[in-house]
Amino acid sequence: MKQFSLTFLLLNSILIFSQEIKYSSLLIPKDLAENANSIIRNQEILISVNSQNSLTIKKRKVVTVLNSLGLNNVDAKEYYSKSEKIKNIEAIIYNDFGSEIKKIKKKDFRDQSVADGFSVLTDGRMLYLDYTPTSYPFTIAFESEVETINTAFIPTWYPIDDYFESVEKSSITVNFINSLGFKYKEKNFENRLIKKSESSNTIMFSAENILAEKPEDYAPSADKILPNVVFGLDKFNLEGFEGSAKSWQEFGILWYKNLVSESEEISEETKNKLKALVANETDDLKKAQIVYEFMQNRTRYVSIQLGIGGWKPMLPLDVDKLGYGDCKALSNYTRVLLKNVGVNSYYTVIYGDSRKKDFEKDFVSKQGNHVILTIPNGDKNIFLECTNQKIPFGFGGDFTDDRHALLIKPDGGEIIKTTIYTESDNIQLTEGSVKLNSNGAISGVVKIVSKGIQYDDIYGIEDEAKEDVEKHYKSSRFHWLNNLKINAYSFKNDKKLIEFTENLTINAENYVSIVGNSFMLPVNIFNRKTNVPQRYRIRKQPFEIQRGYTDIDIIQISIPEDYKIEALPDNITIENKFGTYKFEILTNNNLINYKRTLIIKQGFYDKSEYENYRQFIEQIVKHDNSKILFNKL
Repeated sequence: MKQFSLTFLLLNSILIFSQEIKYSSLLIPKDLAENANSIIRNQEILISVNSQNSLTIKKRKVVTVLNSLGLNNVDAKEYYSKSEKIKNIEAIIYNDFGSEIKKIKKKDFRDQSVADGFSVLTDGRMLYLDYTPTSYPFTIAFESEVETINTAFIPTWYPIDDYFESVEKSSITVNFINSLGFKYKEKNFENRLIKKSESSNTIMFSAENILAEKPEDYAPSADKILPNVVFGLDKFNLEGFEGSAKSWQEFGILWYKNLVSESEEISEETKNKLKALVANETDDLKKAQIVYEFMQNRTRYVSIQLGIGGWKPMLPLDVDKLGYGDCKALSNYTRVLLKNVGVNSYYTVIYGDSRKKDFEKDFVSKQGNHVILTIPNGDKNIFLECTNQKIPFGFGGDFTDDRHALLIKPDGGEIIKTTIYTESDNIQLTEGSVKLNSNGAISGVVKIVSKGIQYDDIYGIEDEAKEDVEKHYKSSRFHWLNNLKINAYSFKNDKKLIEFTENLTINAENYVSIVGNSFMLPVNIFNRKTNVPQRYRIRKQPFEIQRGYTDIDIIQISIPEDYKIEALPDNITIENKFGTYKFEILTNNNLINYKRTLIIKQGFYDKSEYENYRQFIEQIVKHDNSKILFNKL
């Protein structure tokens, strides 16, 4: 008996010891630790489609955190609501040697609304691990089980989902019911060692030993380059209504019927106001602009995610009474307002972000994170951003430009493309007149007109306080002018032309370098490119110029009469596949006329092209810093 007890204790201690060794950070291969803030030791996701209205997601993730920057990759949290239930959640903390130092049960997780600190109305909540380590590295083993009635969303598998993170093992298994039309799409698998196995109702993907990568300048967004798998069902449930995703047309009908068109009622008072506003107007687009501005002036944006409200808009009558709503509510409300004046428009679901993201047009499923409105106008659609009370009619800016979205009509869904703003649209024209004084100071006026996405970048400045405006010019826009003073400024926001004009009166002391009787004048005063993209010995990723643009600068500089120009930089023109750069100087007695044109083209390029682009920008930076030499007579 004693011998049995001793044997049992010995075996038990061996098991515990082996478990500790397993999670010791000392055993991590050197190549996995290189460039890593965290390492996924093992991640297992098991998704079970139990029925059209039941989905279970079990997760186990063991991650070793090497430093404070790796804490964000722990991701030990789960969301819950009336539709999602957390069946289990727990975690164990291990130290550097793999010894257990803390066990965290469900009751020990922090419970809070997903809206804490934000302007959101929601019934969604989350449990999350609030753990402050005493030392690094340490390891967290996190487990959870969530059950939901919503089968419209099956989590996407990213074996690696961040920079500075390596992966020892990661896998996902999906058990599905064939009659529900299970489907999946593999993305960015090229040159990746990812294994796949399938049976009649199960599919599994796994990956091992993925090394951490550093972010690279101009790298495309993660979803364009990192391997991932998206999953879906043809027959799904969303908050109690059953839908079909066999085609976008069929999917759109169900979305319109169940999530958009329940009610189109607004108050009689609002109807009468609309009639009065458009009484003398016959052009539909002009009517639409009047109604859009009416909506902007009487509503504000508030994110709402109450129950099905996470996907279904508030009733238009409620928006009409309360004067607020989220993107879904405000877009649908505007659609109803337009319908009341005889203008057709369509609820449109999109991915809203300054980094462009497309709908997967060949994979029918619930996608998108934002809603806008589309007005058909012959062969060109007009897109309305209904959550911004300042933005011009028909202009969405870089939040919704140039991407595929889902147009939802009563007779079905349709994938469309939003407005593309090219280098010919995104224009900044700078014109100025500057005087150089004999003490090395400059003074003058400058006018800057911005259009397209360049308009989007600047128009918000008109609402900023004076000190913030001056900080913008001194610390950011003209940061090379060390002694800049803004004597006066004025702005004009032309929403019809979608042009923003800045008028500035400035002076800057000690602008030029003075050595004896010689002046060195940097000729590009107002629009310099100062940053050269990083050089890489081995570039690993393709690169992308998300948006093209055109800058034109025309500046006249007058110099003191008792100074003579001794040396001028050469005029130059550089043209290649990435764009065009022109630098021209003409002199007439004591007047210098400087003209600069920079055109950068949008494009997605192979990594082998990166060094050519880097050298192109390097040349621009060099010439933008060109100087003129003067001598005193």
